[in-house]
Amino acid sequence: MANQIIQLYEYHAWANKTVFEHLRKLPEDRWQKDIVSVFPSVCHVLAHIYAMDTMWLSVMRERPFNEARELLMQLLDESRRESLAGMEKRFIETENKYRDFLNIADAEKVIPLSHPVHGSIDTPLSGLIQHVVNHGTYHRGNLTAMLHQLGHSGVPTDYVFYLYTV
Repeated sequence: MANQIIQLYEYHAWANKTVFEHLRKLPEDRWQKDIVSVFPSVCHVLAHIYAMDTMWLSVMRERPFNEARELLMQLLDESRRESLAGMEKRFIETENKYRDFLNIADAEKVIPLSHPVHGSIDTPLSGLIQHVVNHGTYHRGNLTAMLHQLGHSGVPTDYVFYLYTV
């Protein structure tokens, strides 16, 4: 199971890298261009993915909800003004933290989650990694739609395309 979870996370990292490679080919002004969509700009959607990924790693390390929430809000505020290169650097740093964590973590360890609105649950670490990957996939889909609105194509990041690269 641990290898499957690591491979699933590596897919997530590959998909994000593929998106950044694609975005570097677009006109620079597309990064912060205002758009009426799910997010107000391409930068905002990637800031959201980055901040949530980082927040979930904090949760997996069993930090209290309030601490994870404060981290999320801080990272969202900081990263919404980030350059494309700066955002990519943030993603790489977070990916490396995930790799370090996943190399020593027990994928089936049950993590307690407490949320002031949704209550408390216990879930295996593997389920949280699945959530992080699903969340990223969902918002990369939003990004593709946003790029189409801006007159550009998206880039395929389906899991099967990742499998062809490994």
